[in-house]
Amino acid sequence: MPETHHEIVQRLISRWPEHRIAPGTARVEALCELLGSPQRAYPVIQVAGTNGKGSTAIMIDALLRALGLRTGRFTSPHLIDLTERISIDGEPMDAEAFDELVAQTQPLIDLVDAQAIDGVKMTFFEVITALAYAAFAEAPVDVAVVEVGLGGITDATNVMDAQVAVICPVDYDHTHLLGDTLTEIAAEKAGIIKPGAQVVLAGQQPEAAAVLIQRCAEVGAKVYLEGVEFGLLERTPAVGGQVLRIDTAGGPVGDLLLPLFGEHMARNAALAVAAVEAFLGGKPLAPDIIAEGLAAVVAPARLEVVRRSPTVVLDTCHNPHGARATIAAVTEAFAFTPLIGVVAVMADKDVTGLLEVFADEMTTIVCTTIAGTDRALSPDALAQRAAEVFGPDRVRVAPSMADAIEVAVGLADEAGPGAGVLIAGSVIAAGQARALLLREEGR
Repeated sequence: MPETHHEIVQRLISRWPEHRIAPGTARVEALCELLGSPQRAYPVIQVAGTNGKGSTAIMIDALLRALGLRTGRFTSPHLIDLTERISIDGEPMDAEAFDELVAQTQPLIDLVDAQAIDGVKMTFFEVITALAYAAFAEAPVDVAVVEVGLGGITDATNVMDAQVAVICPVDYDHTHLLGDTLTEIAAEKAGIIKPGAQVVLAGQQPEAAAVLIQRCAEVGAKVYLEGVEFGLLERTPAVGGQVLRIDTAGGPVGDLLLPLFGEHMARNAALAVAAVEAFLGGKPLAPDIIAEGLAAVVAPARLEVVRRSPTVVLDTCHNPHGARATIAAVTEAFAFTPLIGVVAVMADKDVTGLLEVFADEMTTIVCTTIAGTDRALSPDALAQRAAEVFGPDRVRVAPSMADAIEVAVGLADEAGPGAGVLIAGSVIAAGQARALLLREEGR
């Protein structure tokens, strides 16, 4: 019997996992060469940084489509199904087409595996990156928006020369892989900046900014700085999102509805507009195109409301920098009294830093875990860490995400109509919760 889509996905995921870095880009380069170098068949906008990469890539994609361009978008990780990582014209790749692409590519993957370059067969992330580049060439797309997986210099996505490099805010994450200082982390991210590129820099801490600007000077890249060439001017919270006024290549543009919450998302929107204008060679986007593109943005699990009565909100934040933005946004947009958290985290993250941010606003935390991975902290281990930050009286424990949601919803029901639930701490946890809740809602 032929493999099912689920079996194909599981076989791919069983390769060297994406949270570990295998040395170099030689394997993905070898596979892309066998595929006919699809990554050179279209212009690329590449997005790096610590937080905001995925949502910024989604906004860039929407703006390009508002211009009438056919887009490919590669992001990671996925929330529910692997095909979400490869979007064409804003929609996840069809599962049947994905399975066919894997079947066609498998003999070439086997050839690269047989070489075991640097002693390693192709990793999962290397394979999915090459598959995305091939899918975009086959579509074909007018432009690809590519989110860096981890770091920049040796990331599997970095086997092409992006015309536009976008650097979201750089902060501490994956320090065991990227370095313990902002200077070291920024140097890794700066690897996507290629000679002659257009570089769009979000506001950065001074140590990171110095590294990124120096890299631009070294390779002759043109720089667009937040706060100088572009930026967020004003924002007003609104039903279902916020209304923005941003500074663009053509001057201020206002009355822009963004159906996402939080100042961080508003700044990402300004960054996305600047990225598309840089792609156009500095030509201003028409205000109606900006309005159309931003209004069409859909960003799952970015403060996404997935249930009402009580309100349950999902977010992918998984480090202190991202958590601070999420907590500020949920406080502004929802003002839950009380706010009950459902939290699951990976053991290799800054768990205490996350909990300290959550403790400022969450009245109670329900500690659970992430199914299907040995990277996840157990519910009891997380609860022990949480008790040190929240105090034991504010901590609950649940063995699974489904149980944790049930406990949190019960607490919110008891507390009354002003209560709400925030599920956060991990992208994969948000995906698992989203699958459970959407299934419950029949969506």
